[in-house]
Amino acid sequence: MADNPSFIEVQKCLAGMDYPASRDDLVQHAQQHGADEQMLRALRAMPDREYDGPSGVSTEITKTS
Repeated sequence: MADNPSFIEVQKCLAGMDYPASRDDLVQHAQQHGADEQMLRALRAMPDREYDGPSGVSTEITKTS
């Protein structure tokens, strides 16, 4: 699917996030910072594990496309 959020969109919605963070922490943070449904879907589709930083999250989102 080509409709996954871009690296820049991921960075914007996760700005200020404290890492390491779990998938659920990332989804919650994104919701509180106005992420759209597409972004939330992409975050929820990631494996449930700890992420060390925004680049790891972006890499994982692009893998699920």
